[in-house]
Amino acid sequence: MTALAASLVSVSAHAGALTASGSASMNTEGHSGTGLDAPTTFSMANSVTMAGSGELDNGLTVSVSFEMDQGTANNSSLGFDNHSVTISSDDMGSLTLAGHGGSSATSKIDTTAAGDMWDNFDGVEYVGGATVADGAIGNGGTDNSFFYSSPDVMDGLNFTLSYNPQNATNSGETGYGINYTGIEGLSVSYAVTDEETYAANTTGENTVIKGSYAYGPVTVSYSEMEHDEGLQANDLTTESYAISYTITDELSVTYGTETADKGGASTDLEVEGFKASYTTGGMTISASMMSLENGNFGTAAAQDMDYWSLGASFAF
Repeated sequence: MTALAASLVSVSAHAGALTASGSASMNTEGHSGTGLDAPTTFSMANSVTMAGSGELDNGLTVSVSFEMDQGTANNSSLGFDNHSVTISSDDMGSLTLAGHGGSSATSKIDTTAAGDMWDNFDGVEYVGGATVADGAIGNGGTDNSFFYSSPDVMDGLNFTLSYNPQNATNSGETGYGINYTGIEGLSVSYAVTDEETYAANTTGENTVIKGSYAYGPVTVSYSEMEHDEGLQANDLTTESYAISYTITDELSVTYGTETADKGGASTDLEVEGFKASYTTGGMTISASMMSLENGNFGTAAAQDMDYWSLGASFAF
């Protein structure tokens, strides 16, 4: 009995915490344009994220996160979605291995300044059976990818590194990024990620630069996303501007533009529009109105269209 008691006392327990958070949304949206007869659609989304962390004797913190998302087909028919393990400390920064849902150096910052408005038109079919083209191309984190974020190397300056492992379609891809927030209201980021396919025409790199400056209730943002491949026709550069105004702590409005320049195309794809959001407690009401011109990098009237949306999202 004495020996058993001594052995139990010698076991070192590590306190940890496990939390659950959820989100849900209800949305409606619609498109209109020449030769486009798209009905109003309704949709919903929901997910629950479980997260846990604990500190080791050597001062490292280990965190795990996984998401259950009914709306996804990734990894499991049961909806097991994003999941990752992170090791971090104040001195070393953080290293994340993402089984799914990870980031590359560029995808960590590659949402356009206007918030990827082009994505609301992407793939929409118009008269003749053609579809709206991509307004931007990125290279995100693949399954089982690594992402490292350093602590500040000086006031407001840190760097990131990423690695996508070799798979059936790509060889190993590396990325790096630099972020600066050392001046009040200013945020600037720059990143590059390799695009390493097994074909020369589709091998290249993604480059992203993004910046914003907030002064009082007004925030002005700019971004440029450049996708370069061996074949010029695959190149795409997307430039975006946005200005946001915070009317109250709960209400804000944004006007933004996005222009995509495709290699070999004589016409740019252009999007502009307004977005507004109102947040109270854990609920956000959002609305948007946007217009697209030259949706497949052509000048036909059928490639111009409009979009509207209204949604409510909840966090708990």
